[in-house]
Amino acid sequence: MNMTITDLIPLSPLLVVTATVVLAMLGIAWRRSYSLTATITISGFLVATIVAALLLPETRQQVTPLMIVDSLSLLFTLTSCVAALFIAILAYPYLQELDDQREEYFLLLALATVGAVVMVSSNHFVTTVLGLETLSMSLYGMIAYPLHSQVAGKYPLEASVKYLVLSAAASAFILFGVALIYAATGTLTFASLQQGPDGVIAPLDPMFAVVALTMVAVGIGFKLSLAPFHLWTPDVYEGAPLPSTAYLATIGKAAMFVVLLRYVEASDALAYPAVLSLFTFIAILSMLAGNLLALMQDNLKRILAYSSIAHMGYLLVALIAGYYASGTLSVEAVLFYLLAYVVMTLGAFGVASVVSSSAKEFDVIHDYRGLFWREPWLAAIMTGMLLSLAGIPLTVGFIGKFYVFFAGVESGLWLLLAAMVIGSGIGLYYYLRIVYRMLMPEKDRDPFREGGVESLSSYGVLVLLFVMLILFGVYPTPLVTLIESTSAGL
Repeated sequence: MNMTITDLIPLSPLLVVTATVVLAMLGIAWRRSYSLTATITISGFLVATIVAALLLPETRQQVTPLMIVDSLSLLFTLTSCVAALFIAILAYPYLQELDDQREEYFLLLALATVGAVVMVSSNHFVTTVLGLETLSMSLYGMIAYPLHSQVAGKYPLEASVKYLVLSAAASAFILFGVALIYAATGTLTFASLQQGPDGVIAPLDPMFAVVALTMVAVGIGFKLSLAPFHLWTPDVYEGAPLPSTAYLATIGKAAMFVVLLRYVEASDALAYPAVLSLFTFIAILSMLAGNLLALMQDNLKRILAYSSIAHMGYLLVALIAGYYASGTLSVEAVLFYLLAYVVMTLGAFGVASVVSSSAKEFDVIHDYRGLFWREPWLAAIMTGMLLSLAGIPLTVGFIGKFYVFFAGVESGLWLLLAAMVIGSGIGLYYYLRIVYRMLMPEKDRDPFREGGVESLSSYGVLVLLFVMLILFGVYPTPLVTLIESTSAGL
């Protein structure tokens, strides 16, 4: 199939991010300049964001059999580029004092975003695997980046090796499941369980399909850190530098869940009772285990790691609801909650990143004692993010949870909803525990990093995230309208 200029226009955001990688690499080869490399990367993300926003309203095009550029892919291309832009801005002051080469971090950040954009535009297993491995391999380097520093990072190598080994195992599960599907259908499109290479219904044996789908689900479960495949998550979150943890928790999870959503919608995988039961079990276990295990943690990164496990479980509730109910409500719930999750999580990690540096991370909740008296506006932003993660009204997290709950009620998923309510109640305790520590009287604590001019943009990112948190919690109509039009196009 020959590509034309018309085919390249929908791929413009991907091409811009790819060009950013090349320019950053050439800039490093020409002359090492930390500020220049950061500027190139941030500018590239900004241009890609603008291009994706311009293409979003009307574009729907299958670009070769491997990729589809529609409202869903462009919405999450936009989300990935904005989140990567924010993480790059937050990473600049964080890495300022790193006693090692710093420029390649932005190169890896841009390369990981290329993988994320490919993933959200994929409706074919080939591009899914290519995007996933591009994202994962860049993350290996981002997680272990402070390895050679004398003062930075607690366990970056351990975290990177754990993620490498278990991510490789997850990819092997996905590839084996894909191989089984291809052996039976002769095609690698997401709709392969419904139609063969000639567009007719594939004569796929149910047991064969269940085994294949189970292996794919297990691999995706590892990538999303769903229970019981979550054991790597707290250790990797704790050992990685804060910007890398933020990337893994937001863009990495969002891109993978978009792949899962598109695959389930295209293949009707939940029509197999065994697969539906597996997803239900994973959702309940994730919601309960994630919240219960977070109760025992004193490290902020580990708390947010277990919290992310529970939030992925909430998303599965909406995904499962789509099988039982007609209409697009469940898809809308998934998309809204996923966007809300990115805002909330990025804001929480952003506050921790602003007060920390590569030489000293403040990642124990006791470090934040008295934050309200030392940095009241930072404490207010962190409180907003934590309350939103807990699903408190007037925040975007409440609207997201309400969406998911309503989708579950419409589909009659009472067992899942009970687990969701119990999990949310447990979660409220450990989020409020952090808020309580911030309100306690200040005692002698290690001083936070003093932010200079280089930190002004980081403060701007936090303010913008906080505004989005409150705005979409009080007046979600614009975002809901956008998500409704996106869902209608699937």
